[in-house]
Amino acid sequence: MRILIVKVSSLGDIIHTLPAVTDAYRAHQDVEFDWVVEENFVEVPSWHPAIENVIPVAIRRWRKNILKTYLNKEVKAFKHNLQGVHYDMVIDAQGLIKSGIISRISKGLTVGLSNTTIREPLATLFYNKRYSVPWDEHAVDRVRQLFSRALGYHYDKNKIDYGIDISRIDPDYQGQPEKRVMFLHGTTWATKHWPKNYWRQLAQIATDQGYEVELPWGDAEEKARAEFIAEGLDKVTVLDKQDLRGLARKLNRCTGVISVDTGLGHLAAALSKPTVSLYGPTDPGLSGTCGEKQLHLNSTLDCAPCVKKTCAYTGPALSDEHDGEPFVISPPCFATHKPAEVWRKFEQLLAG
Repeated sequence: MRILIVKVSSLGDIIHTLPAVTDAYRAHQDVEFDWVVEENFVEVPSWHPAIENVIPVAIRRWRKNILKTYLNKEVKAFKHNLQGVHYDMVIDAQGLIKSGIISRISKGLTVGLSNTTIREPLATLFYNKRYSVPWDEHAVDRVRQLFSRALGYHYDKNKIDYGIDISRIDPDYQGQPEKRVMFLHGTTWATKHWPKNYWRQLAQIATDQGYEVELPWGDAEEKARAEFIAEGLDKVTVLDKQDLRGLARKLNRCTGVISVDTGLGHLAAALSKPTVSLYGPTDPGLSGTCGEKQLHLNSTLDCAPCVKKTCAYTGPALSDEHDGEPFVISPPCFATHKPAEVWRKFEQLLAG
């Protein structure tokens, strides 16, 4: 049986699909999966042993210069590559118009979620079969339900296995994590950022407890934040810029992770790293990190979770101090996540 998965982005959404692949592979030993994914994430599906071929697509880049894309015939080459195989089934695990179009131009029976259970209902126009899955369930289980119903098998909802083959990421790893914690401080929404002064306080606490701290970054803003957190602290390292495989290797060798709501937090969960995730405006019940040794710290501010990219808080300003200097806590929903308490929860998580 040959199946094509269409889940092009983002990092967290791609990782959310891996447990469904594991379920299907266990239920059907003869199944072979190909996967269409954005070129920036092409490494991730290849870490699962059930994935035979990864087909890169570059929608994000193509949109920036449509004329150039047309002239260099990249889209035509992608379509030719996609249509080179006739699939028994094409599963659109994303539910967007762009993923629906990709599903339709491939060769095979196309399936996806019904129009009442996806973000862009028009995507269902591209499907031959549609399945209804409750909207208010976690993203991981929604995809698992889609796969199980499309391929006709049952799975244990209480067990989750991302199926990542660690040897494909870190072949030299000996299975002994180092006394090191990674801070995943970068995220996309301004409202999901934990205050940088809190990150610095947390770094001081961690190093006082004998831990080394690693700080990754992806752009100039994140690098500047990492340098602020690390300034003057001997055991805090601002990493060189990493590709996804390099960052996964670093994560795999850490004792644990403290993270905001970001795709890399889902990668840490997929690698079974003990992770404390800090949630302010977002709801982890729908798309939080999922798996073993995952702890979600939710804001208790009245307006949280608002699920907004722009903070609409209208109450009095909330403040704290760092090194004797006061600062305004922004966004205010993170006022409920004090560094000392975050570290206490992290130590509890490590202790089991």
